[in-house]
Amino acid sequence: MPRPPLRIETDRLVLRRWRATDAAPLAALHADPEVMRYLVGPIGHALSDVLLARMEAHFEAHGFGMWAVERRAEGDLIGFVGAQQVPFTAAFTPAIEIGWRLAAAVWGKGYAQEAALAVLRDLRMRLGVDRVVAYTVPANRRSWRRMERLGFRRDPEGDFAHPRLPPAHPLSLHWLYRARLDEAGRPC
Repeated sequence: MPRPPLRIETDRLVLRRWRATDAAPLAALHADPEVMRYLVGPIGHALSDVLLARMEAHFEAHGFGMWAVERRAEGDLIGFVGAQQVPFTAAFTPAIEIGWRLAAAVWGKGYAQEAALAVLRDLRMRLGVDRVVAYTVPANRRSWRRMERLGFRRDPEGDFAHPRLPPAHPLSLHWLYRARLDEAGRPC
C-alpha cells in the first residue's frame, strides 16, 4: 500500500497529517453546537482526542484518511476533510466514504469543495479508488448540497438507519450518495 503523503496543497489550503498541537483546536471544533448539530451534538475534549487518534491510525492502516485542513495564508486549522473505510456494516459496505467537518466561521467560502476535490483526486490517482460514498441526515442541507455539487448522486434505495443510533432517534435516517471517479479523480 502506498504511504500517504505528508500533505496535499490546493490554491488556498493545506491538507496535512495530524499533529499533537491539533488537539485543542479540534476539541474546540467538536465543542461547537452548530458544527455538531447533525452529529448528535457537541463532544468533549477526551472524546475529540480519541477521534484524532483514530483518524491518524486510519492513515497508518489504510494509506488514506481524514486530513487536517488549514488555510495556506493563515496557517490555522479549520477542520478536516478526507476519506475513510465506512466504520460500520450496512447494505452498501464495504465502501470508502468522503466526509468533512469545518469550523462554522469558514462555511460558505468553498473550502470543503476545494479540499474534497483534492481528496478525491488523491484517492483515484495514488490508490486507484474508483467509487466513493457519502451520507448525511436529510436535515443537513449544507452537506447533501455539497455532495451534489461535487457530482455525487443520491441513491434513495441505499438510504439507511444509522446502525450506531437507535432507530427512533431523529438523526437515524441517512441519505446515501454515490460517485464513480474518472481517471483524474473527478466524480462522474
